[in-house]
Amino acid sequence: MDATTTQRQAERTEATTGPLPDRVRIVITPGTCGGKPRIDGHRITVKHIVLDHQRGWMSPDEIVSAYPSLTLSDVYAALAYYHDHRADIDADIKADDDHWAEIERQNPGALIDRLRQRKANGSDNSLPPG
Repeated sequence: MDATTTQRQAERTEATTGPLPDRVRIVITPGTCGGKPRIDGHRITVKHIVLDHQRGWMSPDEIVSAYPSLTLSDVYAALAYYHDHRADIDADIKADDDHWAEIERQNPGALIDRLRQRKANGSDNSLPPG
């Protein structure tokens, strides 16, 4: 079967059944990315796209530039999924924010400041000989 025949069959199928469905872009796979919604074929979650867009002030085009393996339609599919599931994804973002706020509360000060203080206190234990 040549390419022309295949093209004609595809056109006939589309004419009788309507446009061919777009591929599924957002998937949830247990064990991948914590079972969070992600872009199919990637380990980039919807949450990451949303955070880049909202907190990083990145346009969809800029997100595609940051993740060259994504298409513009992948980014728009992630944003559309977010708008359809806003409460769940916002709750996930809040849980992450709360988690990191607790980590920072338990470990005040910048790491460099703590290291300088440790060195100033003379508790910079080097590795034992041998």
